[in-house]
Amino acid sequence: MEMVNRYVYAVTQRLPQSQREDIAIELRGLIEDMLEERVGDGGNNTDKMVEEVLMELGSPRTMAHKYRGSKSYLIGPELYESFILVLKIVLISVGITLVGAFAIKTVINPVEILDHFIEFIVSTVTAIPQALGWVTLGFALGEYYGGFKAGDLKLDKNWMPSMLPPIPHPKKTIKRSEPIIAIVFYVILMGMFGFSSNYFGIFRFSDGEFVGVIPFLNEAKFPEYMPFLLLLLALFIVKECLKLISGKWTMKLVVCTTVVNLVALMVVYFMITSQSFWNPHFMEGLMNAGIVEQGTEGYEIMETIWKNVTGATVIIFIVALLWDIVDGMIKVRKK
Repeated sequence: MEMVNRYVYAVTQRLPQSQREDIAIELRGLIEDMLEERVGDGGNNTDKMVEEVLMELGSPRTMAHKYRGSKSYLIGPELYESFILVLKIVLISVGITLVGAFAIKTVINPVEILDHFIEFIVSTVTAIPQALGWVTLGFALGEYYGGFKAGDLKLDKNWMPSMLPPIPHPKKTIKRSEPIIAIVFYVILMGMFGFSSNYFGIFRFSDGEFVGVIPFLNEAKFPEYMPFLLLLLALFIVKECLKLISGKWTMKLVVCTTVVNLVALMVVYFMITSQSFWNPHFMEGLMNAGIVEQGTEGYEIMETIWKNVTGATVIIFIVALLWDIVDGMIKVRKK
C-alpha cells in the first residue's frame, strides 16, 4: 500500500496542519471502501486496482482542493495556521525585546527616561510593522510560488499515480520549531539594533553603578548602515518563512537559500569591512576607562583582538552561511 501512503501524504501536505490527521484517516477509509467495492468478498487488492481508485479520486492537488474549497487569498488555508502562529510569536518577541531594552535603559539611566520612552514609541511603530511585513512577504511568496492555484487544475488532466513523489526521508523534513526559533532570533536582533544599538559594547561600572558603554560600533555612522542591516535580517526572516512553508528540503529551497546567503554575505562584507563601521576610538575608550593601559601586555592582546574582529566576523559568517547551504544539499539527496 505504498502508493496509497504516498497519495495520502501528498494530499494532506496541501492542507492546514490541524486538519491533516483527520483527513488522512478519512481519505484512507475512502480508498479502502473503494477498493473493497472492486475486490468483493475474499479478493485481494492489486496495484492496478489501487491505480484505478487513485485515478478516480484525481491528483493530490485536486483532492486537496475538494477538501478545502476554492481560494483566492494572499495567504491560503494551507499556510494560514502557520502564518498566524509565526505572527503571534514575532509580535510577542518584538514586544518583549523593546520593553526589555526600555527597562534596561531606564534602570541604567533613569534621568533620561523621557528620551528612552520616545525612542521606545518610535521603535515600536517602526520595528513591529517591519517584522510583520517581512513575515507576510515570506508567506506570500511561498503561497504564490509553491501554493495551489485554481488554474493549476488544468495541469492535472494527465496526472497518473506513478507520478506520486516518494514520502521524504525523515532527515529531509524541516521541524517547524527550527525556522520559528530562527525567525524569533532575527526579530529580536532587528528590535535590538533599531532601539539600542549603542548598547552593543563593554559596559562600564564604578562602585557598582553603571557609568557608560564603550561601543563596538561607530554610533556617528551606524545609522547609515541600519537600512542594510535591517534588509539583511529581513532576508533571513523570509528565508526561514520559506523553510517553514516547504516543510522539507528541496532543490528549489536550496537554491533560494543559496541566493539569500550570498546576498547576505555581500551585505555583511560591505558593512563590516568599512572603516567607519567599527568604533575608531574603542581602544582609547578602554584606556580612558582604566580597563587597559597602553604599553602593557593586556593592551597588546586587546588591540590584536580588536584589529582581527573584522576578519573573524567574516570567517564566521562564511562558515555559517556555507554550512546552511551544504546541509540543505545533503538533506535533499536523502532518499
